Amino acid sequence: MNILLSNDDGVHAVGIKVLFDELSKFAKVTVVAPDRNCSGASNSLTLLNPLRTHTLENNFISVNGTPTDAVHLGISQMMATPPDLVVAGINHGANLGDDTLYSGTVAAATEGRHMGMPAIAVSLVGKSEQYYQTAAVVTAKLIQRLASHPLPADQILNINVPDLPLAQLKGIKVTRLGHRHKAEAMKKQKDPWQRDIYWYGLLGKELDASEGTDFHAIANGYASVTPLTVDMTAHKSIENIATWLSEVSF
Repeated sequence: MNILLSNDDGVHAVGIKVLFDELSKFAKVTVVAPDRNCSGASNSLTLLNPLRTHTLENNFISVNGTPTDAVHLGISQMMATPPDLVVAGINHGANLGDDTLYSGTVAAATEGRHMGMPAIAVSLVGKSEQYYQTAAVVTAKLIQRLASHPLPADQILNINVPDLPLAQLKGIKVTRLGHRHKAEAMKKQKDPWQRDIYWYGLLGKELDASEGTDFHAIANGYASVTPLTVDMTAHKSIENIATWLSEVSF
């Protein structure tokens, strides 16, 4: 198996190194990742500046761009043959519920799917993020199952693993995205020169963390696997909107 591995925490992050070691046990893994932390970058592209790469001593390739840039560049320029799978992670922190919209990790996987490759994103959920190996093992097991159970062409998998020793992991649950309350308002402060600066507020608390959600699975010691559709069309609304649009005239 030929895997392209990327992330949004940057090429030097612990998570990508641990996952590389685990996946290399059964696959050829090429790492192409941002040269810095790009958390929250979502699907952003670098369009106004040239992209440059640098190969590190461990053969990881760093890119002065976003997670989406890294995956696109990896597939189109850095690999002799297209990968069989694109993997993004292991992210330092959760990508649950509404947070997936902003996630550079999920965006890296989405770009892989946009380019025609099966793709998964994986994150480690906890306050200290100690047990990256647990998330790496879960990811490896899922990848090996995907070989005989391929994903639909319009979907990726979003995997979140609680920060627990592998022996304490209760299992894996297939989930839907939960929902949060809106985040706190931005905080206004002063810099040392008394100029206004602003920081994002804390994330909102869980609004829907009921059984069946990714929030619920993680809170109860399970890894969460959520299939996400890349096609954002609200298909159920097409007929209804078409009906009232037919009454619009000019």
